[in-house]
Amino acid sequence: MTKQAIREGFEKLRPGEQLADLEAAARSRSEADWLVGMNATRAATIRGRAWVGGVVSLGRVQTPTLAMIVKREREIQAFVPEPYWLVHGTFDPRYQGLWFDGKDETRIFGDPNRADEIVAKVEGKDGIVEKVERKEQSERAPLLYDLTTLQRESNRRYSFSARRTLQAAQSLYESKKAITYPRTSSRFLSGDLVPQLKPTAATLAPISEYSAAARYVLDLVQLPLGRVVSDAKVDDHHAIIPTDIEHDMSAFSPDERRVFDLIARRFLAVFHPPARYARTTVVTLVEEERFRTRGKITLEAGWRGVYGLETEEELKAKQSEEDSEGEGTEIPPLEQGQTVRCVAAESEAKETKPPPRYTEATLLSAMETAGKLIDDEELREAMKDSGLGTPATRAETIETLIRREYIERAGRDLQATPKGIQVITMLEEHKLTSPELTGDWEKRLSDIEHGSGDREAFMREIVGFAKETVEQIAALDKEKLRPERVELGQCPRCGAVTGEIIRENSRAYGCTSWKSREEPGCGFVIWKRVAGRTITPEVARQLMEEGRTKEVLSGFRSRSGKPFRARLVFTQDGKVEFDFPPRGQASEQQAEQTAEPAAAE
Repeated sequence: MTKQAIREGFEKLRPGEQLADLEAAARSRSEADWLVGMNATRAATIRGRAWVGGVVSLGRVQTPTLAMIVKREREIQAFVPEPYWLVHGTFDPRYQGLWFDGKDETRIFGDPNRADEIVAKVEGKDGIVEKVERKEQSERAPLLYDLTTLQRESNRRYSFSARRTLQAAQSLYESKKAITYPRTSSRFLSGDLVPQLKPTAATLAPISEYSAAARYVLDLVQLPLGRVVSDAKVDDHHAIIPTDIEHDMSAFSPDERRVFDLIARRFLAVFHPPARYARTTVVTLVEEERFRTRGKITLEAGWRGVYGLETEEELKAKQSEEDSEGEGTEIPPLEQGQTVRCVAAESEAKETKPPPRYTEATLLSAMETAGKLIDDEELREAMKDSGLGTPATRAETIETLIRREYIERAGRDLQATPKGIQVITMLEEHKLTSPELTGDWEKRLSDIEHGSGDREAFMREIVGFAKETVEQIAALDKEKLRPERVELGQCPRCGAVTGEIIRENSRAYGCTSWKSREEPGCGFVIWKRVAGRTITPEVARQLMEEGRTKEVLSGFRSRSGKPFRARLVFTQDGKVEFDFPPRGQASEQQAEQTAEPAAAE
């Protein structure tokens, strides 16, 4: 972290033999990647290029990562929305509640009349406050950043790709000397850094946005180090923190400024007390129907105060999501048994939503835990040694999948392309697609690094696995190699008369009446690529059935390469056009250049 620490390191050089286990783990990882990747890629390319096209690149980490994205894409395509209804009540004194069944279900499925019956039953009627429950909760500051959590946070807040975050962090480390080594998998500090912590906070004090939080840390008689310092949880490198030198913020690029801001605030926040909240739940009973109201009040900002207005905006954003379900924060003083009146009630029709596509933030989390959905920070920490790849390689794995045209960015989302789906279809249940198996290999590599694993046994297993993989790919049934082709239903142009359907092919979703250039059929077609974005079967189905997409889509690019957002509209004369959102007129003008070529592609 400092010149002094580097000098001390050179004065206390260790014999190379002490790092033999680290060398063995590094050789094993490199050899395993080559043996599996090179053999599987050659076998799959020879076997599948006629159907997939070009080189079919496979790898020990990239293939199970792709498999997770394809699995999610299939879940989305297979998802059938189910309608449901919510009932909102407004009560006097003024507060709102959401109907629930007395347990925890607020949605009414299958019977729209049930929602209308509840509205008619309770509107204008008196009720009572059946229950008022107040609980105090505390929330501890999050742990310091390792590379993966820094990349996730940058993607969530600023839509940075993992690669973009790493580039900014690497520049802050190498050129600006402003942060410690970023390619780390630890979220803790080693004991020898303790004397440097207050001097590091002191370098942030002159910077206006950090001064109050830095002074708080400097005024502490004793720093709370229990969750911050752990030699046992620091291997090659400790967590990412600012360095203890003067920081010239004017020299930072915009990306560097944002990444440094995340690191500096997280460093200061970890020494602040927990945030404290009061959560209130009110149950209102009207004509034997129950309504639930939830509210949240900040008692002490604690570590969240380090984030100032930004965090308040986050809380409001979260609250607006709660408001959409009818549960807000404004609750007047209420007592159990108090009489209230339902002055208004209304039902709201909604639909269940498919699982969301991975963003880079959620994909990095999934890679870190080998595909297991783990929200708890401490449990995720324990799973690190069993993740896909390492913090330093995960960003490049994602970029590799994009370069191979297996996945593409659609706004913040990562979407599997037809080529990526076909690669996983070809392998299907093969172990190479298993995040758990690859995660287990990473755990064994970690064991080799720490002296508790056997390199020779691991490599024998890898050699056997590579041989088995080649044999299985060579023996694949040709029918298994044929691309998945979805059918979207009756052709909206000629299907009512001819019975023809819309079927996917390699380039488009087209009517089966098409036979050749000489026999083009009715001519109905929706091209798969529009302005640089892949049109999924889900979007094509919406265009067929409703003539437009339900939501504004991201991921389009103009001829000049600038991204834009728009709805797609299928016109009566058979063209796909863009319908732009009200905001961002400039992007609309840029995109107009693209609409015609994209529709005619």
